[in-house]
Amino acid sequence: MKFSIIIIMLATSLAVYANNKYPNYNNDNFKIKGVHVKHNKTLGLTVWEISVKGQAGYTTPKPAGQLNGAPVLGYVFPTSLKPTDVGFNQTSGIVALALTSHPDFDDTPLWDENNDNRYDNDGIVWHAHWVVLTEDKRVKGGLAVKQFDPNNKSIILPPTNPGMPMYMDSPGFSVITDGNIIRVIVPDFRLNHQTNFKYDAVTAYMEVNTEVENKPMLGVYEVYNVASGDLSLPYTVKE
Repeated sequence: MKFSIIIIMLATSLAVYANNKYPNYNNDNFKIKGVHVKHNKTLGLTVWEISVKGQAGYTTPKPAGQLNGAPVLGYVFPTSLKPTDVGFNQTSGIVALALTSHPDFDDTPLWDENNDNRYDNDGIVWHAHWVVLTEDKRVKGGLAVKQFDPNNKSIILPPTNPGMPMYMDSPGFSVITDGNIIRVIVPDFRLNHQTNFKYDAVTAYMEVNTEVENKPMLGVYEVYNVASGDLSLPYTVKE
């Protein structure tokens, strides 16, 4: 499926499902004021930033006490990058860098974000994931992280993936909250030295599903804000 067609479908889904009944975390901390990705040639990295009206990263989800129905909040950068640029096999969908918080589980087994010498208890700390997003009308937000058959031998994931049957990676990038800005630093070689891609910014509420067969494992249930207004990926990387 062509990239432009996916964009149209996802933008339509965002408009249709703007309101729903899920937990209300929609406050100024998720109202986007600006988004920037800047390339630092000297250091060989890109700095990704979302600025909000309130305090970035201050709001985190209340735990559900179990994996099924576990809430996930996210500041998400949909991009025009290819799945192969970030270590996946080529597949349809939108490659996004998602900064997430979720207190009920830890999906970064290689990283100790809260520096307590445990690697399985810091899901609430804001951290980064590469994901592939696809349209999914089974959830209110109209989007989900793309799943696959775990027996499919053609699937390629980066070695830092968390072991879930989804196009998801836990790359361990540094995530910083600073007043009204949330920021993540990505070395050039971790995105195939691509520095001319397009992007957007989205804030959203997601949930994990492990019981209902006809729903995605990680779906978007509420979209709070879209920087462009229509998910058209109008922004470009600046030097």
